[in-house]
Amino acid sequence: MKVRRSSRARRMILRLDAATGEPLLTLPAFVPLSAGESFLAGHRDWLAERMRAHEGGAPFVPGTYFSLRGEQCLIKTDPSRGLVRILDMEEGRAVVVPGDPRHLERRLSDWLKRQARRDLSEAVGAYCDVLGVRHRRIAVRDTRSRWGSCSSTGTLSFSWRLVLAPPHVLQYVAAHEVAHLREMNHSPRFWRLVGELYPGYEEARRWLRRHGAELHRIGRAVAQTS
Repeated sequence: MKVRRSSRARRMILRLDAATGEPLLTLPAFVPLSAGESFLAGHRDWLAERMRAHEGGAPFVPGTYFSLRGEQCLIKTDPSRGLVRILDMEEGRAVVVPGDPRHLERRLSDWLKRQARRDLSEAVGAYCDVLGVRHRRIAVRDTRSRWGSCSSTGTLSFSWRLVLAPPHVLQYVAAHEVAHLREMNHSPRFWRLVGELYPGYEEARRWLRRHGAELHRIGRAVAQTS
């Protein structure tokens, strides 16, 4: 259980970290810890139910949180027309999805894929400039076995779920695949090249090993049990 103070919060907020599944209790600056403990005690059944659900999946549902660039974001709906947008609210950062709530999952997923493509295109372009190499194109998919890959023709493929992780993770994977445009192997020379492009990449690799499975749960339906 993590407890944090927020100067912006006006009430106590209990939620699960969308990436790790760990409970997070946010307390306003003026609320004593003892009040937070009482609040938690009154929500233990709710918390246990949410933690069981998280084991199978964390679907996009209004009023729940998910991880975007490593930051917890509340999902909100808006009946009016318009574009998906990010707002700073009392509860923290929110992603507002307009239109019919029945289409929320598709609209939010499509928006996240566009966000991932933008972030990856910027990162790949910067690393290609450093190495003086060119890629053929960038493909963004929902892959399960690899976070990124580089084909012999120069096509770079990435999982859109990298946009859910902290930014340094996406930067590392982009640097990794761009390095393959020069070295199509995992030799010591390749890893030295990755280190030149993104110093300290080891921490991002460790993060993916610890939390990669959790990223694959985000936006997926909860597994049904009999």
